[in-house]
Formats: sequence, C-alpha cells, structure tokens
Amino acid sequence: MAQSIDTELKDKILAKPDVILDDQELMKALLKANDTAKGSNIVDIRGAAMQRLETRLGRLEDTHQSVIAAAYENLAGTNQIQRAVLRFMDHLSFESFLDDLDDGLRSILRVDCVLLVFETPVKTIDPNIETLMEFDCVRIVPKGYIGHFMSQGAKSRKREVVLQKTSDLSVALYGPALDIIKSEAVMRLDLGEKRLPAMLVLGAEDPKQFQTQQGTDLLVFFASAFERMLRHWLN
Repeated sequence: MAQSIDTELKDKILAKPDVILDDQELMKALLKANDTAKGSNIVDIRGAAMQRLETRLGRLEDTHQSVIAAAYENLAGTNQIQRAVLRFMDHLSFESFLDDLDDGLRSILRVDCVLLVFETPVKTIDPNIETLMEFDCVRIVPKGYIGHFMSQGAKSRKREVVLQKTSDLSVALYGPALDIIKSEAVMRLDLGEKRLPAMLVLGAEDPKQFQTQQGTDLLVFFASAFERMLRHWLN
C-alpha cells in the first residue's frame, strides 16, 4: 500500500517545485524509485540518457576545473618571473647582484638552489670571471661542459632551456648537495661572440618541480632577460 505524503511537506513542494528539480540527489532518488515501480523488465531509455548526460557533465566540469587550475598556475608563474626580473634590475653593482642570486632570487622563484655557471678555457681564465669564484652561487667549468650537460651526452639534443632530473653530471655543480637536489631547470646564457657560454641553474628538492613535459616559455623569457643583465655587468 502506497504511503501518503505529509500535507505540510506536499504544500512546500508544490510552492517551490524547482527546489526538487535543482537538487541532484533528490532527482536521483525519484528516478530510482520510478525504475523500481516499473519493474526489472522495463528499460527506461530516458533514465539511461540522463545518466549518460550526467556522466558527460561531470567530465566537462572536471575539464573546466583543470583549465582554471592551469590558468591560475600560469598566472602565478608569470608573476614570479616578473618579480624576479624586476628584482635583479634593481642592483647597482655586480657584487650585490650575485649576492642576491642565492637569496632573493631563490626565494622569489621558490627553488632550493640557484647557480650561475661559467665556461672558461683551462689555461686562461677571464679575469672578470676569475674574481667571481669567491661567490657561493658561481661555478667555473671547462670549455664544452655546458653543451654536454644540457644534452646529457646526446648529440641531437640542443635546447636553450632544459627541465630534467639531476644526474651524475650534476656532481660538478652541486657537490654533496646533489643528495638533496632532485630536479633542475637549466638555461643556456649567451654572453656574446667573444665569450664562452654560461648557464643558469635552478635546483629543487621536489623531483616533480621541473619535469620534461612542462612548458618552458616563461623560463626562456627569464633567461633572455637575465643574460642581457649579465652582459651589462661583464662588459
């Protein structure tokens, strides 16, 4: 025997029927009750269609949220790069510029290590570069090291920005800290025709912070701005 609905509840539903229609859980319960009343031998085409539409809507909502999250992440990354560029443009001396690499720049970009790497011939070291060896963030490497490091030994691989996990080749850069740094963003710096290339390295403890499938557009821009500032100080 069917149960009668409470009069007060019935009046509330009749007064605002759209409340029922807008409630996903209530609509599911009503459709389920309707299917039960029809019996197992009757196929509700409309119910099946609604279920498929509901599944598709859920997928669209997930995609929408992913797009929004990616947009916010990209905006946050853009703001970081802009702040970093403005930060190193404020320095009035090369010494303060270098001192701030492993402090201010590291903090803004939210990385665990910042290194500036210079190539130099084994026998003759550029006097301007030799004076930089006292800074903790500076590394001096032999000619050809940067190209080999960024390609990881592969001749066909030549890019201006590389995102990768740290490897045995990173020992010369991090030393004992290699046990901590798990991923890195490596940017090639062009210092001009008469100078060997340099390299800016951002290291992170998080192995997923820099991954090969990530975009590099912002880092390409950052490296371009950074190398212009570096040329200014070295000339």
